[in-house]
Amino acid sequence: MSDPAEFIARVRRSLGRSAALTPPPTPPAPNEPLTRLVHTDIGLPALFTATAKENKIDIESLRVEDLADQLATYLNGRSAKTIALAAVPMFQRLELVDGLRSAGLDARWWSEMTLDELYEFDCGITDVFAAVAETGSLVVRPTPSSGRGLSLVPVLHVAIVEPKNLLPDLVDLFDKLQKEGVGSGVSIITGPSKTSDIEMNLVTGVHGPHHVKVFLLE
Repeated sequence: MSDPAEFIARVRRSLGRSAALTPPPTPPAPNEPLTRLVHTDIGLPALFTATAKENKIDIESLRVEDLADQLATYLNGRSAKTIALAAVPMFQRLELVDGLRSAGLDARWWSEMTLDELYEFDCGITDVFAAVAETGSLVVRPTPSSGRGLSLVPVLHVAIVEPKNLLPDLVDLFDKLQKEGVGSGVSIITGPSKTSDIEMNLVTGVHGPHHVKVFLLE
């Protein structure tokens, strides 16, 4: 059955209901002085840097014209040889794939590979939908040019954050998502992958990247 309305109607009939339930009233708008812990007059780059470091994210600031060289130096220092990059306009404009290849790395655009091939790569490089200063979180929204697996499958995730991506807090993030849509879903990344058992033994990197690196463009 491909028609969502007919599917819901069948479920409703199975439950003995003749009509859709009346949705609850829209809740009142939040009281911003109570919900906001971060205000827009605070230096967002400095705050995001501090909170990201608290989350064990390795972060550094640099000029956009230095990105290609610094990226190659960092990846070689991490012994990351196979690099998958989101095929987004900024990366293509900076010719990052060519720059990394000239540094001796095996770099490929996401549009040139499959998800299965990604499991053989050391590093995934993405842009971000947003970066939340309050929590030090990266928000990645998958698109045809930037698959979800880029930030989840390789052991190393490198995110490139532009100043325009910075948001004060989660209130702003969910407002942005409401306006621009979530697509097939978003990932809110607050540090390397972590998991813990009932005895509170914390292990990093079991279900995703062992290490997260952010280059924050000035």
